[in-house]
Amino acid sequence: MKTIEIPIQGMDCAECAHHVHRAIAQLPGVESVSVLLAGQKALIQLDPARVTLPDLQRAVSDAGYRVGAMPDQSAMSRSIFNLFGIVFGAVLMIVVFGEGFGVFEQLTATIPPILGYGLVILAGYPVLIKVIRATLRRQVIAHTLMTIGVLAALLIGEWVTAGVVVFLMRMGDYTERFTAERSRQALRSLITLAPQTARVDHEGQEQVIPIDQLQIDDVVIVRPGEKLPADGQVIAGSATIDQSAITGESLPVEIGVGDSVFAATLAQFGSLRVRVTAIGAESTFGQVIQMVEAAEAHRGEVQRLADRFAGYFLPVVATIAILTWVITQNPLSVTAVLVVACSCSIALATPIAMLASIGASAKFGLLIKGGKYLEILAQAQVILIDKTGTLTEGRPQITDVIPLTDDHTPDTLLTLAAAAERDSEHPLAESIRQAAQTRQLPRLEPSDFTALPGVGVRATVQGHQLEIVKSDETALHAQGKTVMAVCQDGQLIGYLAAMDTLRPEIPAAIAELRELGFSEIRMITGDHPAVAAAIAQHLGIAYDANLLPQDKLALVRAYQGRGQRVVMIGDGVNDAPALAQADVGIALGSDIAIEAAHLVLMRPDWRLVPEAFRVARRTMQVVRLNLGFTMGYNTIGIGLAALGVLPPILAASLQSLPDLGILANSSRLLRQTRHD
Repeated sequence: MKTIEIPIQGMDCAECAHHVHRAIAQLPGVESVSVLLAGQKALIQLDPARVTLPDLQRAVSDAGYRVGAMPDQSAMSRSIFNLFGIVFGAVLMIVVFGEGFGVFEQLTATIPPILGYGLVILAGYPVLIKVIRATLRRQVIAHTLMTIGVLAALLIGEWVTAGVVVFLMRMGDYTERFTAERSRQALRSLITLAPQTARVDHEGQEQVIPIDQLQIDDVVIVRPGEKLPADGQVIAGSATIDQSAITGESLPVEIGVGDSVFAATLAQFGSLRVRVTAIGAESTFGQVIQMVEAAEAHRGEVQRLADRFAGYFLPVVATIAILTWVITQNPLSVTAVLVVACSCSIALATPIAMLASIGASAKFGLLIKGGKYLEILAQAQVILIDKTGTLTEGRPQITDVIPLTDDHTPDTLLTLAAAAERDSEHPLAESIRQAAQTRQLPRLEPSDFTALPGVGVRATVQGHQLEIVKSDETALHAQGKTVMAVCQDGQLIGYLAAMDTLRPEIPAAIAELRELGFSEIRMITGDHPAVAAAIAQHLGIAYDANLLPQDKLALVRAYQGRGQRVVMIGDGVNDAPALAQADVGIALGSDIAIEAAHLVLMRPDWRLVPEAFRVARRTMQVVRLNLGFTMGYNTIGIGLAALGVLPPILAASLQSLPDLGILANSSRLLRQTRHD
């Protein structure tokens, strides 16, 4: 199987995407297809031996759309029709309302009916031809019913009413396109962050090249005020970098030699020379864009229900129109029923809100891979959390320095230990050196350094032989700490204790999760039970220790077997199976964990975890309001039209109301910011 991407022109609404999806999906050799309205493209998994690009192009063309980003040759003619439709409609509205006030009573009577009919058909040509083509393809689209309504009005001699309906149909099209454009706004704002050129060091000479010519291992030069063109590693210089485009961090970070940097981030102060490690779609920024685009493809149950409802909606409305004619024999009522119905708003109610929320969340460092994960997150009941690197910093830190003799203070004990460990590569040695550096203690020179594998180190410091070895000292060990005994010339002079410490924001984040209503919050770790118990007790949560990756996976499945929605939060390779199995996997850290997860924290900031749940719940509230509003509108509107209370002109003028309501309601999500 092979996955390809093709650009598609002409999709304006969810119904358009549905037609394209159906046309491609029915081709032999197509395994799966996701049509992205926001990205104006289709992602297709296929067997290249059975289906080719020309096959896909024909299928899309037969559905009434176009493959590729080539300019449309009919753009000018469409613009002429659009302009004519607007001018005609404006004049017509003036005439209609003027007649209502007695100003133009004789005007419409003086216009020959044949001219009126011609004006209606000419103004409505873009919509009418679209409906005719869809009908020839045996498709029923949203404008099918309104077009039937226009024809019904013309048949009974109401060309003015038909003209108003056509004009408002055209305005409805513009409204729907505007709605779709708003849904793409967040994605486009992300794309515009990427620089278009790069300054490359080529054999000692600086060259500015287009971004698509940049290669792996090129050395790029970044000066103050410039954006980084690619991911890479700093090989010279230092700078203050604004990484908010990628990580959402509000404060700039200091970057130096050896640090990793990301495409689309901004160098505020200082200059850098960066060796390129990832470009284009492979860069972190490129992956963010791809994930936000692809998020539309993951539809939740609410969206699937809305799609199915929209499929049944048009036949139901047609049936109501027929019954209205049978019962009332009133062609105006039938016309009103046909033009007031709005199926597009039902199909748009969910994806517009989802896309707005996903795009806004990406701006502050919360990357959501699909709307269905927002829906599930809003319903989650259980939170399972990895420990090392997720709840904790992922590296040991010195927590206790305990001298046992009068000749040593905590500072002198730590100074001697740091000197003895100077040449050791063990993580515990790094924690000792870091603690001494933090306290700004003097650096002593050791000699005769010897590593004792599995035990500790031995070295000579200021003429004394020092040994630092692991200890099973009971009190500190019971707290889940790693204990090291410091011996000088064979005498025990003190203890050092180290522990992988909690991230500072964790307690507050766990408290927020409890405020959101979660009672089942459980830490699952492969670490020693004593270590796990100490952290779990501090946070007031349950725990399971000594777990292998398959044990974590089994635990996720056990909760799911009881019918519970499970959220798994992790950062390492050993978490990847559980992250993928969970209803929603939240990742921070390794590339493998990020690949397996459904929601990614672009920086290791636990304040984003409760924020993710708040975003999900806000989004679902908006979706429910959208669906309630559009279904209520259609029910009331169709009912009033069938009863003859709603005339065709007023029905047509109200037809765009659901789209406007959905846009206004969903746009609130575009403005959302992080809670803190």
